[in-house]
Amino acid sequence: MNFLIDNAWAQTAQSPTGGSMGFIIMMGLFFVIFYFMLIRPQSKRAKEHRTMLAALASGDEVVTSGGILGRVVEVGESFVTIEVADDVKLKVQKHQVSSIVPKGTFKSA
Repeated sequence: MNFLIDNAWAQTAQSPTGGSMGFIIMMGLFFVIFYFMLIRPQSKRAKEHRTMLAALASGDEVVTSGGILGRVVEVGESFVTIEVADDVKLKVQKHQVSSIVPKGTFKSA
């Protein structure tokens, strides 16, 4: 019956410090890659969005995160009033403005 099952042979013992040092280096490398691939680009996008919201002014044409295109009529502390048609105004939260579009986009749409 020995021809179906291989014999188990004892492995040589490894020093516990050698394996843990490799693990620490691997985890450090993993964190560096994680930082440059996920954390840094996300914080850069958030900073650009905050800058765009701070520069938001009356007359800018914007698109909200819900896809509503309109012209900014009034900018408040945390809310923005957007005109989407003649005499139709919506008040949305300021952070819901996703981008500023070029002038004339609202008129052509």
